[in-house]
Amino acid sequence: MDTSKLKNLCAPIPASLHERVRQKQGESGKNLGEYMTWLISEFYKQEGMVKVKDGQRTVAFQVDADLFDRFKEFLKTKGIKQNAFFVECIQRALAADSAAKQNEGQEGH
Repeated sequence: MDTSKLKNLCAPIPASLHERVRQKQGESGKNLGEYMTWLISEFYKQEGMVKVKDGQRTVAFQVDADLFDRFKEFLKTKGIKQNAFFVECIQRALAADSAAKQNEGQEGH
């Protein structure tokens, strides 16, 4: 690593996150500069992969842990993939909305 081209990055972070970063850094065998360079580089690689893939977009949200566990069991029992489940839900909702709008238009005549 060419140290003549390095810049310092300093920012306050929560103590619990600091402890976690230092623990993972220690486990990695890298010094802090190497670890942070790796960590930030990995973040930007992931960000680039998530943004757009072949015209697709990512939909993500969080749910209660119990609901998540029940949902995963449901998918496993039914043999359904998570993305297929949500794509079908979205398609049904959009089709129902389109049908409702079409009915509203016909009632106005």
